Amino acid sequence: MKKVLVTGAAGTIGLQVIKFLLSEGKYEIAALDLKNNKTVQVLKKYKKRINVIYGDVVDRILIEALVKDFDIIIHLAGVPMPLADIKKDLANEIDYKACENIVRAIDYYNPKCHLFYASSMMVYKDKDKVTVKSAIHLDDYDYYAKMKKNCEDLIKEKLKNYTIYRFPMVLSSVKESLVLNGKLKENINWITKEDAAYSFVKGINYLDKLNKKTFNCLGGEAISYDELLNHILEDYGLSWKYVFERLFMDKYSYDWNCLDGNDLDELIHYQISTIDDYYRNLKKWGRKRKLPKFLGKLVRGHKL
Repeated sequence: MKKVLVTGAAGTIGLQVIKFLLSEGKYEIAALDLKNNKTVQVLKKYKKRINVIYGDVVDRILIEALVKDFDIIIHLAGVPMPLADIKKDLANEIDYKACENIVRAIDYYNPKCHLFYASSMMVYKDKDKVTVKSAIHLDDYDYYAKMKKNCEDLIKEKLKNYTIYRFPMVLSSVKESLVLNGKLKENINWITKEDAAYSFVKGINYLDKLNKKTFNCLGGEAISYDELLNHILEDYGLSWKYVFERLFMDKYSYDWNCLDGNDLDELIHYQISTIDDYYRNLKKWGRKRKLPKFLGKLVRGHKL
């Protein structure tokens, strides 16, 4: 039975990874996250079925102790954008130094361990047609993307067993980590949180095919950004998160024509949800939000 460690386990994708691993019924699972009211509440229902570990990924001693015991590490812990660009020191501590801790521990104590790393398509910046082989040139202010690229480079340099997924916009509950980075009237790449999580779990079955490779991990064909916003505003309604993230739209408005977006799915068949599934979930989440939906209709089509 393979032993799997998930960092950032109480997060949007991490929790889905835990659920899928449990449904497979063939893994010994450990979940690592910081201890606070939210993570305790989220993970307590799984305590009898997995090993819940509360700790910090930047704790070198803890990471060294943990890494020795696992066959697979799915590293999801990190600071999301735009917070990563606002609090650069925090992001460097949690993102790069944590990755460095894990890589160093694997390299020294457990080189057979396979690391799955969640990166971002933000590394392509504002290129048009992209593949994983596209040249990457980032400006100093692209801090989030630079940090992801630095982590990728470290992993490729030091480890013998790894897989890197570059994700586009992850569609989740509006209350979670949805980041609205797109341009009105343009098409955007996307993936649901379910497919993002399942890509890691399915990937475990294809380590030989995925080893030492990087993939753009998409959920399907690109969709209209305008259409997505209209569904959010009409079916879920206006929220503070919508307003906050739209304020950052110009800085994070990168649109890509991804030419190899189906490569990973053709290998491991991880795409299990559709954009229509996501739209149906928006209606379910917004069922009782009458006033927010009314306000959403008022601002529909505007850049607020």
